[in-house]
Amino acid sequence: MQPAAFKQRQNNADDEQGWIEQLKQGKQTALKPLYDKYGKQVYALCYRLSGDAELAEDICQEVFVQVWKKIGNFQGDSQFSTWLYSVTSFQAINYMRKQKRWWQSWFVDKDSTSGEAMVDTIPTNDEQHDFALFRSGLDKHIANLPQQARIVFVLFAIEGWRHEEISKELNIAVGSSKAQYHRAKKLLKEALTLEEQNRGVVA
Repeated sequence: MQPAAFKQRQNNADDEQGWIEQLKQGKQTALKPLYDKYGKQVYALCYRLSGDAELAEDICQEVFVQVWKKIGNFQGDSQFSTWLYSVTSFQAINYMRKQKRWWQSWFVDKDSTSGEAMVDTIPTNDEQHDFALFRSGLDKHIANLPQQARIVFVLFAIEGWRHEEISKELNIAVGSSKAQYHRAKKLLKEALTLEEQNRGVVA
């Protein structure tokens, strides 16, 4: 006899596959249960990338419009959630790219072209553990990062993109992507250290 938890997961997977098939058949009503299941996660990713709550809401809505339009591209080679978060990342970047401040931020910030010689380092197990531990508290600090550093950090550290992929999508040098990632880590470390110090003072 199968454990109840396993049965529930299997039922959820079957439901999701059914919704996907209905979408592919043109049944738009199947979009709602997918939104109910993934809407919060998609919004969270949009917010981390944009750093703006209202903009994140707009992007989130557009993501599910794109899911409706592009569901035929999902072939089931990966989990639906993986495909959905990829759509979200691309949509968020494209959405922000249309804004004037996007282009200004990439060209005004002199630091964005530094660090060409930096080594491409994937977060270690310890770093991943620490990141997971502070994930909820990090979101507010991630939102306060400069736009370039925030986007690169989210794509690399959270979404698992390679710097080569980031540089291609953002049309920047690989070294610039690495520099922005290290800049983000430095700023986040400073913010968390200050927060910890303030917490100690209050205590």
